[in-house]
Amino acid sequence: MSEHRFPEGFLWGVATSAHQIEGAFHEGGRGESIWDRFAATPGNITDGSDASIACDHYHRWREDIDLMRLLGVGAYRFSVAWPRIVPDGTGAVNEAGLDFYDALVDALLENGIQPFVTLYHWDLPQTLQDRGGWGIRDTAEAFARYAAEVTRRLGDRVKSWITHNEPWCIAILGHEQGEHAPGHRDPAEALRVSHHVLLSHGWAAAAIRENAPDAEVGIVLNLVPVVPLRADASDREASRSFDGEFNRWYLDPLFRGRYPADAVEDRIRRGHLDGAELPFAIEGDLDAISTPLDFLGINYYSRVVIKAGARGEPVSVGMVPKEELTDMGWEVYPQGLHELLLRIDREYGPKKIYITENGAAFPDDVEIGGRIRDARRIDFLRGHVTAAHRAIADGVPLMGYFVWSLLDNFEWAHGYTKRFGLYRVDYPTQRRIARDSSFWYHDVVARNAVDDHA
Repeated sequence: MSEHRFPEGFLWGVATSAHQIEGAFHEGGRGESIWDRFAATPGNITDGSDASIACDHYHRWREDIDLMRLLGVGAYRFSVAWPRIVPDGTGAVNEAGLDFYDALVDALLENGIQPFVTLYHWDLPQTLQDRGGWGIRDTAEAFARYAAEVTRRLGDRVKSWITHNEPWCIAILGHEQGEHAPGHRDPAEALRVSHHVLLSHGWAAAAIRENAPDAEVGIVLNLVPVVPLRADASDREASRSFDGEFNRWYLDPLFRGRYPADAVEDRIRRGHLDGAELPFAIEGDLDAISTPLDFLGINYYSRVVIKAGARGEPVSVGMVPKEELTDMGWEVYPQGLHELLLRIDREYGPKKIYITENGAAFPDDVEIGGRIRDARRIDFLRGHVTAAHRAIADGVPLMGYFVWSLLDNFEWAHGYTKRFGLYRVDYPTQRRIARDSSFWYHDVVARNAVDDHA
């Protein structure tokens, strides 16, 4: 067994999002979100559930801060629910919503836990969706105004801000594949959405820096290593195409001020764009999008192996037997995190990187006496934390690591069928039950080190 010690000041944290844990849909002046509407449509959520109660964090946040304190973490990444702050998306600000997050931030700081605040984790006010949602520029302007309101209230204490979580999911899962709210299947709309989300990031970053000039501003991308199944030209070409649409479509505008030309050409060939001059991008947009980041957040769960389909299109291929997959059907591939971090550092050079989500869902049973032995989750986390350590040793400016998630929660279209938490939530009673992984993570945080074997 060998110990891998992290640099002094490395930040250990846990992550959640508002819609997945808060509940209290009709309390405190909260408005309707697109996920409220989406979940109310039969067939959209695997178990027919919604997040109207979820983990009841709105009422139990003090208890959840106690769990973080027991873990010993130095940071908590959470999101602000836009419908709690501006219920109609624009117009009057709901002071009761700001009061909730104000008290949460104060309590975190009192317990020595740094708040990392995400302004948008997918819960668009439904009124904005009714007017066109992220498909129109007005929503980007509304987001910048919302960001200004939140940072005016919390910016004196919150020093780490994330504008958006996973723009790819917002655009593609929500507007091209229909798996997430609002459930659209329009590739052309998805491209407009991706642009307006990135544009709103740039505009919001300016608002944050005006209200909190000593704070750091970043964005979170879900990124994957893309591996061709075979070394032949067709699989390599399909992998290039997938990488362009999944990774570089977001990285290049943020860091290079342009969309990747090859990915634009791919979309033209598929009929999703009329020409290389993107109709939704006007002069000045890419300058705003590429405003310098203080940090990049990376959510990593697995790699993607690609082969060429019958028409040369990218097709994802499973590489391992079912017993080596997480409950989400994702391959456990920790070395991919090391590969990804090195690539991002060498090709894009962000000033700082945080792993803002990493974790795994596995089924488990509560033993008599309440113990939950989740050895597979511990192995998953150990492998990925060790990969993160290797990346630091190779010169990557990795500053922190956040486990997804503190709690089991509403896992979007999967409802409550997938459990990611260090703490199991017994939903009928809302009891939080510590898994063995929570004690393992406490040990890692306390020692600022990880052992590479059990």
